[in-house]
Amino acid sequence: MPIPPIAPYPMPSADEFTADQVDWTAEPGRCALLIHDMQQYFLDAYDLYRDPARTLIANIARLRDRCHELDIPVIYTMQPGNQHPSRRGILADFWGSGMAEGADTQVINAIAPEPQDIQVTKWRYSAFQRTDLRELLGYYQRDQLLVTGVYTHMGCMLSAAEAFMGDVRPFLVHDATADFSREEHVMALNYVARRCGAVTGTEDLLSQLDPARIEADA
Repeated sequence: MPIPPIAPYPMPSADEFTADQVDWTAEPGRCALLIHDMQQYFLDAYDLYRDPARTLIANIARLRDRCHELDIPVIYTMQPGNQHPSRRGILADFWGSGMAEGADTQVINAIAPEPQDIQVTKWRYSAFQRTDLRELLGYYQRDQLLVTGVYTHMGCMLSAAEAFMGDVRPFLVHDATADFSREEHVMALNYVARRCGAVTGTEDLLSQLDPARIEADA
């Protein structure tokens, strides 16, 4: 069953959600970028020429390009099509059989994975469930995770919470995620800021990961 159309809404601004409880800073030698479920099936629900999708896609692209520049691992999660009922499980009770094989499963062209990027097959809301994401972060010696993608109050929020529970510091990027509604988006930002991570904006992260600043601090 397709995702119902999502009405456009303006991206939440920093004065609309709780201030962080932590003073973490993203560090290029410690972080990885998670691009969560940016597949055609999920993005078809949005008008891609209006917010939040327009800003979501542009900001993910900017963060991905900066991470490539700094050799920061970029990890995509992608749900498979035509999932067998034994794999789909009770997810089907909420969302039906899911996407079909083919175009639905592809990451949208604007931010399609490049050869150096890592692709993780994902089965549940959290990017850590039934995947090797935790092992990948360990392999690359990363204990910070920049979380972007859709949907904010589902996979993004729960991936951030699970990162926290594994002593990986999550940074949920408030203007590089999008949701079913502005209210659900803000709810997720408040939860992460209060309980399990940092909520930050694209500009702040790009400043923290500025090559000139990093070189000056070296």
